Formats: sequence, structure tokens, C-alpha cells
Amino acid sequence: MILYHGTNTEIEFVDLEKCRPFKDFGKGFYTTEIYEQAKKMAARVSRIYGGSPVVNVFELSVDIKDYPGLNVLDFGEQPSKEWARFVMNNRNKSFTDYSDPECNFDYKYDIVIGPIADDDMTMLFRQYQNKMISFDMLIKGMTFKDVTNQISFHTHESLKLLKKAGTIK
Repeated sequence: MILYHGTNTEIEFVDLEKCRPFKDFGKGFYTTEIYEQAKKMAARVSRIYGGSPVVNVFELSVDIKDYPGLNVLDFGEQPSKEWARFVMNNRNKSFTDYSDPECNFDYKYDIVIGPIADDDMTMLFRQYQNKMISFDMLIKGMTFKDVTNQISFHTHESLKLLKKAGTIK
């Protein structure tokens, strides 16, 4: 499987310490199977932080869903109630129940797979958190959004499965 990571710099070795916290699935290295999605992310990152768009290409030669010794959480391709709670908890800087299976602050999941919460979904999350809409309305609103995919790596053990395969500038 080929995975892409869009950013503003070439990455030879992934450093989890450089990854930002409070992302959809927690602090980790985020990739996608969709080249166009990574290309858009590279353009966005370079607009925000400067530099030029770069898509880093990685090869994953094993089936991570069945790889022994790793805890993989797979939400599938469509948003769900479980996915929404997981994303909201990981993005919430006030969330403190690290043992909760619906968060990854403690890196209980080596790899997480699922849709991306885009800007429209972020707005829905805020409306729900501000009690402007119900949880059912949140889920209903997500159903009409275009979704993409992301595979995030959260532990050094999981990163061993990635092999750098190139760079597209």
C-alpha cells in the first residue's frame, strides 16, 4: 500500500515529537491513501507556514489491520457516532480521561484509520459542544459531507512499518 503525507518539507525520518497534539486521532503522523488529498494538504500547510508544497510518499508492505502486536483502531470510511466522539475527545484540550477508549491521549492505539474531520465537520463539532445542535443532528450533518481517509501512526513501533518511497514536489 502506498501512503502520502502532504506538508511543506521533505521528511526522511518521522519524528513523533514534532507532531502536533489535539488532532483527530491524537498526536501522531498522519497519512492518506489519496494522493490528491495529500497534495491539497501540502498546499494548505505551505500557505500557513511558508515553504513549498511537498508530498512525501511511504510504502506500507504489511496489512496493518492484522499485524500482530499493534493495537489498530479502524473506523471504516464513513463518519459514525463512535468516530465523532473519538475525534471530539482527541481535539478537546480539556478532556482528561486518558483511560477512555474514545481517546488516544495515552497512545493506546498504535494506528488509527478513518475519515478526516474537515472544516465543515469542525463547525458541526463546535455547534454540538456549544449545545446548539443535538448529537443526532451532528451525525446527520456529517452524513452529507464528503469524507476522505487518514491513517495515523502514534507509536515508534507502528512507524517501523513505514518505508520512505519518495517525494513529489
